[in-house]
Amino acid sequence: MASGILIYLFWSNWIIVALIGVLGLIGFLFALSNYTDMKHRKAHHLALIDINEEELKINKGEYLERFSGTAFNEPKHEFSFDIDLFGKGSFFQYANRSVTAEGQNQLANLLTSNAITDIESRQNAIKELSESPKWMQNYLATASLIHAETPAPQIINWLKNHKPFVPKQMKWVPWVFSAISIILLLLAIFEVLDISFFGYWIFTGLGLTGRYLKQINFLAANSDKTKDTFKQYAALLLQIENASFESELLVSKQRKIQTNDKNASSIFKAFSKHLDALDNRNNLISAIFGNGYLLSDIKNAYKVEQWISSYASKVEDWFEVVSFFDAYISLGTYVFNHDDHVFPKLSKQTDIISAVELGHPLLDKEKRVNSDILIKDQQFFIVTGANMAGKSTFLRTISYHIMMANVGLPVCAKSSNYKPVKLITSMRTSDSLTDDSSYFFSELTRLKFIVDTIHREPYFIILDEILKGTNSTDKAIGSRKFVEKLVAGHATGIIATHDLSLCAIENELDDVKNYYFDAEIVDNELYFDYKLKKGICKNMNASFLLQKMNIV
Repeated sequence: MASGILIYLFWSNWIIVALIGVLGLIGFLFALSNYTDMKHRKAHHLALIDINEEELKINKGEYLERFSGTAFNEPKHEFSFDIDLFGKGSFFQYANRSVTAEGQNQLANLLTSNAITDIESRQNAIKELSESPKWMQNYLATASLIHAETPAPQIINWLKNHKPFVPKQMKWVPWVFSAISIILLLLAIFEVLDISFFGYWIFTGLGLTGRYLKQINFLAANSDKTKDTFKQYAALLLQIENASFESELLVSKQRKIQTNDKNASSIFKAFSKHLDALDNRNNLISAIFGNGYLLSDIKNAYKVEQWISSYASKVEDWFEVVSFFDAYISLGTYVFNHDDHVFPKLSKQTDIISAVELGHPLLDKEKRVNSDILIKDQQFFIVTGANMAGKSTFLRTISYHIMMANVGLPVCAKSSNYKPVKLITSMRTSDSLTDDSSYFFSELTRLKFIVDTIHREPYFIILDEILKGTNSTDKAIGSRKFVEKLVAGHATGIIATHDLSLCAIENELDDVKNYYFDAEIVDNELYFDYKLKKGICKNMNASFLLQKMNIV
């Protein structure tokens, strides 16, 4: 407004008017830039508030409405389906902080990988991230500000399969054509040529652009779908580049996005600008006059294609690094929130797990009952107990210790020594109408899968009440033979059962040990202490519960 008033007052002096106009334009652009920066900072702070409010809710146990990762459930996986790794109330739902779909995929892959190599490297990376909560939250806030609709794999596929159509000479043709357009305009202004020459020249430009219109339209359609993703990833790559890491794994990922002359973030940012420029063709005036006099579509398409030719082969690596950090921030946040957990000391001794006060990581720590556990290599535990006494929770507690330790996470214990081992389970089986298989056949298929798998390499085996689909006598005989086969094969693991006859194996095989969870009836009420004890369970509660609930 001030510039307008001054221009009005000094209208007669064109030099002062021009100066006021230039200064006013500079001031306007400066104010606009400040406004944009302030708007971005405000959005970033609001995102940080949302992140911390979400953390407070999760800490209170209010996380059941978050993304559950049900789509990652795989009944045929070694353990994920049995231990409720995904789904409502799952470990994934509790621990996941990933903002991008690719980060969520990578986190799911980490949790299910069953990898027992490079654990210490993962531990160090997760520890380092947990010590930088501000950096982790800024990363998540930055990622949340841009909503990318096109998945990274789809973008990578497009870049790899794109076939260039703009000839190499088009690098300079638009500039020559633009110069001719300007010269014709100046000649028309100074009345050297009739204005009609400049007017008809537009058809030459539109004609040249029309030759590539179909290919440009296709390129622009793909560009429009991906520009938000590149904006998001450029911002995230900048966050990674500016960080100082020390752990080997994080440093190696950071080096992966470095090139000889430019940072990946600036390369992505440049591509994002090319995509925005190509997107401007949707403006009717820009489409007609920009193409007619400047060949803007050809020029912008050429820049996009040159970028694709130079960097398409590297984009997949850069995307992978972004999703890696997105996933590992979930793990780092878990460590930050659980300072009462402990990183297992990795060992090559005979004890698979030697843990003090080991508990289930998803149970309320005020109510959780922990246990001291010592399981040696090639030992097999038979765990008996009354209904609801804690057998299944114990099996999942051991499963989570192995899964979390292998990922590189701390475990829910006061201390733990751990000899890395892969996990395989049979705890939850269902019949399949789709596969036309009965419950019993599904059980047998799972047990066959376990036998075949442990032949290839050692696994820690966890079984819960196997062969439920047959009669009690057949079940007892079959379960005994199966456990004997596992023990003969030097397997390590645990089986929970209601069949007390199975406990007799301890007397015959030194590697088999009996443990139990007890239940007592006190003042006509059922009481559980959820403590793991050595021996065989004596008290069962099915009859009592049937009577207590007036069922019989």
